[in-house]
Amino acid sequence: MYLLVTALLLVAMPGQQTPEAPRKSGEAGASGESRFYAVSYVEAMASSTGKAIALLKQYRDTSAKQDGFVSIELFEQIGRPGHFALFEVWRDQQAFDARDASMQKQLRDALQPFRVSDYDQRPYKTISVDARRGRLQPGHVVVLAHVDVAPNPQVAVMLKDLAEASRKEPGNVRFDVVQHTMRANHFTVVEVWRDQKALDAHVASPHTRQYRDALQPMTGSPLDERVYKAID
Repeated sequence: MYLLVTALLLVAMPGQQTPEAPRKSGEAGASGESRFYAVSYVEAMASSTGKAIALLKQYRDTSAKQDGFVSIELFEQIGRPGHFALFEVWRDQQAFDARDASMQKQLRDALQPFRVSDYDQRPYKTISVDARRGRLQPGHVVVLAHVDVAPNPQVAVMLKDLAEASRKEPGNVRFDVVQHTMRANHFTVVEVWRDQKALDAHVASPHTRQYRDALQPMTGSPLDERVYKAID
């Protein structure tokens, strides 16, 4: 009788699940791993900076209505008016491919009269993406770094280690590393710092210097880092 009652209680009670371990900053998880990123660059005439910003904002706001949209951040290079970068995040590759592609064509057509360089967009996947996704504030300093190396699986590991160490710095707001979907030796790093002082401290830190020393022999050109401010 005791065994029968015990069996009935086990069937009636919902199964107890082991609590999920807290996710560390930078661990994307199953959904984050499938996210799709597009990093784009465009240069407009300095005299038409305001027009270009209005068009980029319109593209961002229109994209936000699409299924699978996560975010689009707009950046303008500090000291170089008219130089812009966009960091797009979509639920997955399928959502990006299924979006209304005419939005981007309309943007490119509208930029045509005063653009200096064409709209350059590149596709990426997750390597190490920060869990902190708060809104960027005035005064935040954004760094976009391009890492092109000879094919070497250790580079992804090096970038993950750099991201984890950098996120622990008191002045870090966010640190993302993404990898080109078709060129495994090309990475983009998106860093957000509280201010210029925080960025300067990061550059001088032992883990940054160690990373650069290890990376330098693998690169075919100087490290490409550009400093931006966020466009609200």
